[in-house]
Amino acid sequence: MNQNPIPNSFREGPDEDGRFGIFGGRFVAETLMPLILDLQAEWDKAKTDPTFKAELDHLNTHYTGRPSPLYFAERLTAELGGAKIYFKRDELNHTGSHKINNCLGQILLAKRMGKTRIIAETGAGQHGVASATVAARFGLPCIVYMGATDVERQAPNVFRMKLLGAEVRPVSSGHGTLKDAMNEALRDWVTNVDDTYYMIGTAAGPHPYPEMVREFQSVIGAEAREQMLQVEGRLPDMLIAAVGGGSNAIGLFHPFLDDKSVRMVGVEAGGKGLDGNEHCASLTAGSPGVLHGNRTYLLQDADGQIKDGHSISAGLDYPGIGPEHSWLKDLGRVEYVPIMDTEALEAFQLLTRTEGIIPALEPSHALAEVMKRAPKMGKDEIILMNLCGRGDKDIFTVGKILGMGL
Repeated sequence: MNQNPIPNSFREGPDEDGRFGIFGGRFVAETLMPLILDLQAEWDKAKTDPTFKAELDHLNTHYTGRPSPLYFAERLTAELGGAKIYFKRDELNHTGSHKINNCLGQILLAKRMGKTRIIAETGAGQHGVASATVAARFGLPCIVYMGATDVERQAPNVFRMKLLGAEVRPVSSGHGTLKDAMNEALRDWVTNVDDTYYMIGTAAGPHPYPEMVREFQSVIGAEAREQMLQVEGRLPDMLIAAVGGGSNAIGLFHPFLDDKSVRMVGVEAGGKGLDGNEHCASLTAGSPGVLHGNRTYLLQDADGQIKDGHSISAGLDYPGIGPEHSWLKDLGRVEYVPIMDTEALEAFQLLTRTEGIIPALEPSHALAEVMKRAPKMGKDEIILMNLCGRGDKDIFTVGKILGMGL
């Protein structure tokens, strides 16, 4: 929408079949293909329609509160030594994360398509809250599928969704996490093809979802680019963002992909370590396969069965990744690394103490990587990290682990 890719750039994909190299595509039930093609046709019209862009821009400004601030973390920079650290503060958006950027774009598409029922999946609950919020704003019923494990560990967001009028349906199959919630949402969509719009929360799923979600989230990187040039007069040396399905990271990275001087690091959930199965580092320790309608890197066994994985962070607890990230990994444009639960917890506490900002556990993973990188970089270098969610939802999880009586 606001990007102008050039041929042979890192920003030109996907192709007309929705592929980023060998990744992406459409692997869906025959029943869903007409809906996918209808969505593709509507998206193709919307992304070049000035009226659509104007309505989305208006909502971003007056409802979400964009642009989100670019914040120099002065005390954290001094604490770590080395590179200057900036945060793109998307946790200050309405609903408390970057998820609202995508949900507003998709609800406008749903209205254009005449859909009268919204379904969504959620892990950490932030996408569920954002989906319920925009559904309330536009007067549409909303059903949110959420793994039973996540319902328990993300109770504040469950309450918010219910307050907003959404029905939260716990999913107890598998490990009761994001993968299982997405499975149930897809089953619902197949059953209710005529009136239902499936609002996918990350840059994964069948084409055109990865492209569409990335475009709605690219407002993060487009703003950050302009803000950094205003504040520092140049681009950052390094971008760092947490990667679950990958929407906040691709939203930050995409506008910078053709800037060769800007290094990029995506941070996956290393969980309890990569030796066993208790992690969700699909790019670091997975292999290509098909999940939820697209070909991408996955956690799978020798028979191609999907592993459940683990992360302290519900939003990173997904055994796959958006296909554009898989493509960028194989091209070597973005580096992907794991961060363990314990490291994310340490980062969570450090930011709270030094800057008075309580981060969600998702960006705490990115922050843990900042803690490793910044001291090894020069004081004239700049790291920009996407602070994609606030930590209200995680205080009970962290309090329990730290023995603080919550």
